[in-house]
Amino acid sequence: MAEKIAEVIESNSVGFTAQCYKLEEAPPLGTLVKVIPETGAIFGVVYFAETHSLEPGRRIIARGENMNTEDEIYQNNPQLKKLLTTHFKVSIIGHQRDGDIFHYLPQNAARIHSFVYRCADDETRAFTQRLDYLKLLMDADLPVSCDEIIAASVRYAGQAYADRQNFFIRAGREIATLLSGDTARLNAILKRLRL
Repeated sequence: MAEKIAEVIESNSVGFTAQCYKLEEAPPLGTLVKVIPETGAIFGVVYFAETHSLEPGRRIIARGENMNTEDEIYQNNPQLKKLLTTHFKVSIIGHQRDGDIFHYLPQNAARIHSFVYRCADDETRAFTQRLDYLKLLMDADLPVSCDEIIAASVRYAGQAYADRQNFFIRAGREIATLLSGDTARLNAILKRLRL
């Protein structure tokens, strides 16, 4: 079953930003997540996460000089959980409509305050049966390395498969097809898959 982890606080036609319900609990890079508007699920890959002050311009200061663990900082400063927030950014890589999965952008952006769910293994397998979404990630205009996110998304999806190695080989072939003219980039991604 999908796990509700966050809520959309910014949205556009190619991605969204979500605020986590729990501090420091952003999903790992490459995680497949979804929102479920009335028109059908919108799927995306987590490509960035950060924890920062809720108040713009208010800097976070070090508090643990005389403490032994990070947990002590939060125990001695319980207000921190109300002053800090964790966000993550998602690149949209497909959607579902009438039970069919499409690996291209949906017509509408995710709605503000939509719940964000971490996809369950069966949903991840269904979405990654075809690997067309890799092209969307490859062409995405992200502020981080697309190659890192592609590799992270394949590693994440591979965890949903009993035969992980076979999935990695299938994904590697798809990436090789997409990058047939760029051997250096292809090799860099494949090394990150640990094939």
